[in-house]
Amino acid sequence: MQSFLQYRRLRREVQEDLVRAQQTERSAASSALTASTPEPKEEEPTEKVAGEEESREEDAEKLTLVPGVTVSRPDEGDGSIIFEVGWKENDPNNPLSWTLAKKWMAMLTCCALAIPLTMLTSIEGPTQDAFNAHFGVDAVAGSMTTGIFLIGIGVGSLFSGPFSETFGRNAVYFSTMIVVLLIIMAKALAPNYGAALTFRFLCALFAATPMTVAGGTIGDIWTPMELPFGLPLVTLAAYAGPILGPVISAYTPGIGFAWADWISMTAVGAALAFVLLAQPETYSPVLLEWRAKQLRELTGDSRYQAKHASTSSLGTRLLTNVYRSFTMTWTEPIILVFSFYLVLLYFVLFTFLNGYSYIFTRTYGITTSMTFIIWTAMMPGVFVAMALIPYMYHLTKKAAAKAAAAGQPLQAEVSLYWAMAGASILMPISLFWMAWTCYRDIKIWSPIVASGVFGYALVCIFTTSYMYIIFVYLQYAASALGFMTFSRYIIPGALSPASVKMYDNLGPHLALTIVAIVATVMAPVPFILYKYGHKVRAMSKNVQNKA
Repeated sequence: MQSFLQYRRLRREVQEDLVRAQQTERSAASSALTASTPEPKEEEPTEKVAGEEESREEDAEKLTLVPGVTVSRPDEGDGSIIFEVGWKENDPNNPLSWTLAKKWMAMLTCCALAIPLTMLTSIEGPTQDAFNAHFGVDAVAGSMTTGIFLIGIGVGSLFSGPFSETFGRNAVYFSTMIVVLLIIMAKALAPNYGAALTFRFLCALFAATPMTVAGGTIGDIWTPMELPFGLPLVTLAAYAGPILGPVISAYTPGIGFAWADWISMTAVGAALAFVLLAQPETYSPVLLEWRAKQLRELTGDSRYQAKHASTSSLGTRLLTNVYRSFTMTWTEPIILVFSFYLVLLYFVLFTFLNGYSYIFTRTYGITTSMTFIIWTAMMPGVFVAMALIPYMYHLTKKAAAKAAAAGQPLQAEVSLYWAMAGASILMPISLFWMAWTCYRDIKIWSPIVASGVFGYALVCIFTTSYMYIIFVYLQYAASALGFMTFSRYIIPGALSPASVKMYDNLGPHLALTIVAIVATVMAPVPFILYKYGHKVRAMSKNVQNKA
């Protein structure tokens, strides 16, 4: 709905711009008539050519009276002219110039997408035993439903970002959510284990959208200076989904494991309805294509082309955008650094979450449903991180003022403040804390509080990673986030069944200690990047923000 209204609004404003341009041209012509006219004289051939060139220049000048349009001369040597369509100064249609209210509305729709689609990763957790019993598989085979979903998200993320940079953000949001709805229904009605696993993978393939495209949407509407204020809300929502999933379905095994799918379908359907009504298109190149199309239709002049528009076919542009995600794996060292960092983080996360039943159900003897309710213990940590948004924004403004005073641009390393605010250090502390206090003779509140500390550390580190990449890659953030999402889901997805065996063979104390040691190795990474990150960025070829 909002995209349709945007399209009509652009056409109306282009019409108004053309009317103003014609009025300006008539005014200039009237002024010229009042001037004295020189006596005609015989023209030489060279003067005729010069006159034709002058006429072409005047023609170009008239056609570029439309605000935001500039003359471009391709290097073809034939004197051809293209009118590049860009944004007017402070154009309200430019996503970067939107009002705060409109930007926050776009953020809310991203959150509405993120929560139900990320909820799919964990909502089936409480129904796992019922699922295994229904299809006659063991715990390791049953855990593959989670592993295959993570792998599906990883694969899908490589394509959702490039598709959004070809067709626009909303086209990808709408189409993938409709497909997800249909696949969830198919999975709920799956006749056997193989079919259920296949539909679970396909669902993840299309549900990967918010992992990458939402990051692109954020980069579309917020300047690097505004990112610390706008991004954290979406990252918090992205982590609220997996935490709330098991809570929502905690008691569904009593009424049938398929109810986890029906609840998921309802949540995704509600989000789709909201996004269809409220989400505007944010990808600037697509909006400029719309504006150029209106100018071509209203003037009959095919020379109006969107700024940075490609003359290649749709298929070629799509292949170029998809190829970009893959090339970034070897041309962008900073993406490789963050990808490796997030792979370790997600190994820690999913191994930690797989231990809940071993820690709370087996050690403290509480029910499986109550164990999944305890996942909400991570939410207070998420709320603490949310409360830090004004302070982090203040630190970023302070760093920007200091950089401006020194005549330098704001550096991307300000994005690391979130991870440096105790998060990278508190993560291993929370894991050691839980590992060595989850004994029957120690109150259950100890590992519960440790979960809250872990939640704070997790969301802060994730916010840092996304903010850094969006800060650096701007409109290509979705492609940049594609490989990061791929790696951080594929590897933990493959290791997810192994973590179950690790708890079986080692017990929760040693298993969590191993995970805590991995987190300890990760702890210095944000501080090292803060000092040397600019050198790593200098080696990256596709950086859009050269600060």
